[in-house]
Amino acid sequence: MNTQKIEIPEWAFEFHGHKCPAMPIGYRAGLTAMNKLGVEKSLNKELYLFCENGPAHAAACFLDGVMAATGCTYGKGNAEKLNYGKNAIVLVDLKTKNAVRVSMQPAFFEKALNSEFVQLRKQKVEPKDIKPQVVMPLIENAKKMDENILFSISDIFEKDVELPKGTFEWHHCAVCKEVVFDNRSKVIDGKRVCIPCSEK
Repeated sequence: MNTQKIEIPEWAFEFHGHKCPAMPIGYRAGLTAMNKLGVEKSLNKELYLFCENGPAHAAACFLDGVMAATGCTYGKGNAEKLNYGKNAIVLVDLKTKNAVRVSMQPAFFEKALNSEFVQLRKQKVEPKDIKPQVVMPLIENAKKMDENILFSISDIFEKDVELPKGTFEWHHCAVCKEVVFDNRSKVIDGKRVCIPCSEK
């Protein structure tokens, strides 16, 4: 059993914007996936993340924790949200094509969704307005709980990932004059336009 307490860096909470239990659980899910693959945080695009949560549900804050731990982000183009409504991830080592899926254990997740924190959220209480004495024990629990109680961890499997080709080529949109990169612009009547202007 892995009962070692995991520290969640304060900057991860600052990035996320409030203290809640789902973000630390996501952070741990990211660490668990990286440990299984034997890889370190992605500094460039060494890893690729498929996150199954979203588009909007309880505990979706999980994704911010995963991104903070793994370094897979939308800005770097190595994270993809699948919107399956599940708190689960697939992390891929792009060098080896090795992948692992980490999902929240149903028994643990059900208990978490019945917590006082989630009941208050159901009543429209914002996370920042929930008392620390309700939130902090849940965060501490997420830090020290055995990862096998928190997560179901798959065996390593092979997964191909086709990364979109990046570009440094750009133009001014012929309509709004803003800079638009060529791989997301459209040519209409011989002129390059951005997607919003192409739909007007």
